[in-house]
Amino acid sequence: MKIPQHIAIIMDGNGRWAKKRGFQRQSGHARGAYVADNVAHMCSDHGIKYLTLYAFSTENWKRPQTEINFLFNLTLSYLKSRLPEMKKEGVRFRFLGRINDLPPKLREFCDFIETETFDCEKLTVIIALNYGGRAEIVDAVNKIIEKNDGRVDEKSFKDFLYLPDVPYPDLIIRTSGEERLSNFLIWQGAYSELYFADKLWPDFTHEDFELALKSFDKRQRKYGAVI
Repeated sequence: MKIPQHIAIIMDGNGRWAKKRGFQRQSGHARGAYVADNVAHMCSDHGIKYLTLYAFSTENWKRPQTEINFLFNLTLSYLKSRLPEMKKEGVRFRFLGRINDLPPKLREFCDFIETETFDCEKLTVIIALNYGGRAEIVDAVNKIIEKNDGRVDEKSFKDFLYLPDVPYPDLIIRTSGEERLSNFLIWQGAYSELYFADKLWPDFTHEDFELALKSFDKRQRKYGAVI
């Protein structure tokens, strides 16, 4: 099977999953974190080198403050509890987005976990926090203006993105039946293969992951050329 080097996932449907069961939305997010952990193991088992998870977008600030606080606390506590095991498994953590605008405690933890896992090489898990594709492009343009670099091309523009050393995603998965990118990796995803799953994210299983890989295996990636 043809295996992608980099998978990115829009983990959609946590709130709907909880509502269907009569739970508070927080229960859906907690279950979603557990599923994200499982998917990271699946990626590692398949030899996939990069996994990017869309955890909190620049638009998510519109949500109730109680839910925002829960999401940030969940991210912090879950990663802290899993850090020792993840280090043993060779998982490196990186963060994508306007990290400097996050609450100080979470921002400091992001710096800490990046430093702690810097030497891990089996799988890089990238968590998109306070991330927006348009915001990333705007921030890149402002960096270019500040440096007074003048004209750039596509290759040099990449150097001004948040994580310029990370290869573009080969496959972007979105759950919950929605079929849009929702401001996720707008630049990087220009030639990514897209896979839309009807399952809500907390219901996403190993079998669903394998179906996404099988779909990717059947794709013929031409990048605008004729094969």
